[in-house]
Amino acid sequence: MSRLLNRRRFMLTGSSAIASGALSTSRRASAQSSGALRVQVYGGDFGKALIEAYVKPFEAETGIKVIPITQDVPTAQIAMMVKSKNVTIDVSASSSVPTLVNLVQENLLEDIDYSIYKEEELAGIPDYCKQTYGVASYMYSYNMVYNTAKFPAGKPRPANWADFWDVKQFPGVRSLLSGQYGTIGPWEEAVLADGAAVDALYPMDIDRIFASLDKIKPYIVKWWTNGSEIQQIMRDGVADIMESYDGRALLLADQGSPIEINRNQARLTWDYWFIPKGSPNAQNAQKFIEFTTRADRQAAFVQFYPQAPSNRNAFKLIPEKAGRKLCSHPDYIATSYPINPKWYIETGSNGLTNAQQLLRRWNKWIL
Repeated sequence: MSRLLNRRRFMLTGSSAIASGALSTSRRASAQSSGALRVQVYGGDFGKALIEAYVKPFEAETGIKVIPITQDVPTAQIAMMVKSKNVTIDVSASSSVPTLVNLVQENLLEDIDYSIYKEEELAGIPDYCKQTYGVASYMYSYNMVYNTAKFPAGKPRPANWADFWDVKQFPGVRSLLSGQYGTIGPWEEAVLADGAAVDALYPMDIDRIFASLDKIKPYIVKWWTNGSEIQQIMRDGVADIMESYDGRALLLADQGSPIEINRNQARLTWDYWFIPKGSPNAQNAQKFIEFTTRADRQAAFVQFYPQAPSNRNAFKLIPEKAGRKLCSHPDYIATSYPINPKWYIETGSNGLTNAQQLLRRWNKWIL
């Protein structure tokens, strides 16, 4: 899980544009296949799940040899590979939205060849998960989570972020995501708490964000920065109600902790598969990524690791009990919203992106 934690620490980006969120006509990768496909899968249980659900079945179906790369490869290293024309990774898994933006801005990625995808598979994937240069490998969410000992079934429970901010009606110790990375923070939750509608979140007013945060700040015992902190806070009962990755809360609940997730107003986000420009195996890399987006493959991945599929058709193949633990379940999507990465890298009149402005404000505000 440690790799997932680091991956989710969205770092500040100075980019001024983003890859198109709409499905577009892509150019075919010109590189020809030249041997075994090198796929970055990372280590731990997550990497093992990728190998079992994708790598081995892909080899069996296509006869193409895949070499799993379990090491973490920083964005700067990928950039160096491409610029030096010595690309040693053909496919990378789990690139966050800001990471993808940085790579796209430097023209370091191949276009995804959507022409090789089946229409029914593409139709099952939301448009925001289909970028010109990357395809969502899975989804996860930021949710409100409460201790059921403090908020038991049958008693009043906070139902939305306005309720989270309502410390009189729902007294208890709070914890929220830190804003120290700029591109990710308690921004959307603050605006929702101030009365914004889910479908009218963006563009967000930064002054409004911090005016809302002013109201909840005295009741926050911890501004967390990673998943390990989340688990410690919930396991030790440090907070009665908090914001959390859905996966962390589910893990504790499965272990018997008195934890329950509120799926209402959940913030959806996702990671990408991408191909570094100049991959000598780009054609096979395209085939591999297409393989991972199929409904049956994503349903198989869930059996090994509880990350929500980006292809909603996978739910036809996932047992209902297991499916209801995943943030992209049809019943949850209706009350959730996708993050809008484009807003974060839009530049204001002061020459700073919204992410940069948030980070500057946060650093002054938190002190």
